[in-house]
Parts: sequence; C-alpha cells; structure tokens
Amino acid sequence: MNTSERAPYRAFTTAQMTLTAIMAAVLCILGPLSIPIPVSPVPITLTNLAIYFSVCILGWKLGTVSYLIYLAIGLMGLPVFSSFGSGFGKLLGPTGGYLIGFIFMALICGLFFEKCSSKALLFLGLVLGSLVNYAFGTAWLAAQANLTFSQALWAGVIPYLPADLIKILLAVWLAPGLRRKVFRGTGTLVA
Repeated sequence: MNTSERAPYRAFTTAQMTLTAIMAAVLCILGPLSIPIPVSPVPITLTNLAIYFSVCILGWKLGTVSYLIYLAIGLMGLPVFSSFGSGFGKLLGPTGGYLIGFIFMALICGLFFEKCSSKALLFLGLVLGSLVNYAFGTAWLAAQANLTFSQALWAGVIPYLPADLIKILLAVWLAPGLRRKVFRGTGTLVA
C-alpha cells in the first residue's frame, strides 16, 4: 500500500485536546472525593459519574482518553484516586479492578451515547458499561481480599447500586444538554 492509499491521519484539534484535558481535570477533582462505607473496602466515589459525563460530552474516543489521562496522573503519584490515593499500590489493591474496569466502561458508555439517540438506550448503555466495570472490580476484589465472587459482589457492588443508579439517571438527564451547550449546535468536536 503506498502512502496515497492510506486513510488520512486526523490529528486532534486544539478544541478536542482542551476539552479532553478539562474532562481529565474534572475526573482528578471528583475522583478523590469518596464516602467510606463500613461494610466494604470500596468507597462511594464520583469517578463513574465523571466518566459518564466525559463520554457523553466528548464521545467514546476522547472520553476514554480523558479517563486514561486521569489514570496515568494517578499512577504517577498524584492523589487523584478514591480517598486521595495514588500510585501502582492503588491499582494493585482491592479497588484496582474498578480502575481497570473504568476503561471498558468508558468505551461502552461512550459508544452507546454516540450510536443511540433515545435516553432509554443511553440509560441501558450506561448500565451495561457499569456492569462490565462491576465484573472487573468484583473479580479483582475477590482475588485481592481472598473472597468468593459472591462475597466480593456483596462487598463491592450491591451496597453501591442505589447511588450508581442515581448517578446514571443524572448523566442521562443532564449530559445531552451539557453536550449541546459545549458544542452550541455546531457538532464540530467529533473525533
């Protein structure tokens, strides 16, 4: 294949890079805020809410990139993970599976947002993405804490379902309007 047959490379625009950085910053601000729950080593965080908004505003590509930037910042040692944690120790600890699962959650939620025009399908996509994240997090928590999958599910998912449902409903209700405000009807930020 010669160079004239290749698909043209599309570089990120300045606006795309700026909004991706802003959403990564929002993740860095909301990610450390957490509410510990006595029955679980996994706190309630706003990370998933920030990811829902990120992918619903930026789309699956840039929304996922904003999460990967956040993850890299935390792995480099800045305290942006839940409970102001950071570093590879957090990734290898009981909540590390959720940090990995968020990557796939962002991809799935963002794809549903881009491909589905109804709020019902967006809701379904956010739920599906969350279920994938729960699967990663639960499996990792079970391995790290020497629990059965069922015990890890009760410790790391079940107590959080009401709060996560509220976050999903907020994202479904507010994110499309925020996207319209960001783009002001131009739709020019498509990656």
